[in-house]
Amino acid sequence: MTWLSLFELTGRKALVTGASRGIGRMLAVALASAGADVAITARSRSSLAETAAEIEAIGRRAVVLELDVTDAARCRTGVAEAAAALGGLDILVNNAGIEQVCPSLDVEEELWDRILDTNLKGAFFCAQAAAKAMKAAGPHGGAIINLCSLTSEVGVPTAVPYGSSKSGLLGMTRALAAEWAPLGIRVNAIAPGYFRTDMTDVFYADEDWQTNMLGKIPQGRFGELGDLAGAAIFLASPASAYVTGQCLPVDGGYLASI
Repeated sequence: MTWLSLFELTGRKALVTGASRGIGRMLAVALASAGADVAITARSRSSLAETAAEIEAIGRRAVVLELDVTDAARCRTGVAEAAAALGGLDILVNNAGIEQVCPSLDVEEELWDRILDTNLKGAFFCAQAAAKAMKAAGPHGGAIINLCSLTSEVGVPTAVPYGSSKSGLLGMTRALAAEWAPLGIRVNAIAPGYFRTDMTDVFYADEDWQTNMLGKIPQGRFGELGDLAGAAIFLASPASAYVTGQCLPVDGGYLASI
């Protein structure tokens, strides 16, 4: 065995939620490139066609499932369907998430519930179902990766529901890691810094915001989606066998500098 082989995912079975675009799509393809077969989910099956085609072009299997993570019952059945179709489940990436900028005095209950149900409740029930599948598979365990955020660590004005959901997700990551370690299941998180995606495009439309934010990032650039691939492969692979309950910022040094 070489040290590089620790990063291989050949024969592993992964599930990535919210994989139709942006970070989720990139992570699903990255895991496939490391050797995993990947189940991908979104609220619409048709939106997953391009992600599935990329995975299959690598020579890995893609399983496409419709899944609205705000429905806890569907989280359970969807994860079970993914495990059955793949022949097991070793990796879960809880990526599905939404954000909506809104001044806190204007936040309505519907907005609060929609963001928390997607970003936090959905992640928990997918993780719960995945852990049951991983536990049933035997002592080799599994790896769960939650997509946290810089707002898991710092307060961002007009993003209170989102920040609350992501702070909760960080707490959930740590608690599940402590509880499920005896089962051989590792639970970690990635906290992306400033990456331009469809969800965050509203910020990047403001040139002054871009200039101001770039001045706060020590590396002097915004993240590119590929910057997240190595972190995900590391946390999903045997290379991180003794790492659990951690949140890895991929942020160009932003958090370290404040």
